[in-house]
Amino acid sequence: MKLSQLKVGNRGIVKEFTDLEMSVKLMEMGCLPGEEVIVERIAPLGDPIAINVSGYQLSLRKREASTIILHS
Repeated sequence: MKLSQLKVGNRGIVKEFTDLEMSVKLMEMGCLPGEEVIVERIAPLGDPIAINVSGYQLSLRKREASTIILHS
């Protein structure tokens, strides 16, 4: 499952990334494999998505969130 598919309040554990270039940026922001992410808010039109990861809130575009694969 991709992070972009989660609903508000759902959580998941980062497994891997589908985009190498994007993965470097995401890992620099705390989205590391094994980290739990919680979807806190989704904008009215579905973009961006606010998640909680590593104890802080991070906003991602849906395109960016779709590159994060979660454990099922």
